Amino acid sequence: MPKRSRPSRPCPCGSGAAYTACCGPLHAGTAKAPTAEALMRSRYSAFALGDAAYLMRTWHPETRPERLDLADDGRRFTGLRILETTGGTALHTQGTVRFRADYTDADGPGSQTEHSAFERIGGNWLYVDAIDFA
Repeated sequence: MPKRSRPSRPCPCGSGAAYTACCGPLHAGTAKAPTAEALMRSRYSAFALGDAAYLMRTWHPETRPERLDLADDGRRFTGLRILETTGGTALHTQGTVRFRADYTDADGPGSQTEHSAFERIGGNWLYVDAIDFA
């Protein structure tokens, strides 16, 4: 069962909006991400909240793993920074997003930088794969 955020809490994606007005509707399936960046932000929030079902639904079928285990490894996501986007708007069918995800775990603070590819199929943005990461 995914962890849930309280409605008045800020969205984990860092937009400044409440979760219920930001990534919450995407996670619930009542809204679609309008851009590749919005999908990436919602996927970050899903990782932060432990929502593996959403991550699987928004993963491109050609690259999606058979299963995704988000076992509690003690990692807590603490921030997201969008570094660069290309394409990924309503006018595109492909886009990329480079981002930095900060976290804290048993070893202390850390971060992961990833450049991700996205594709829009049937009006839905999907995560394809990491182009590169560090």
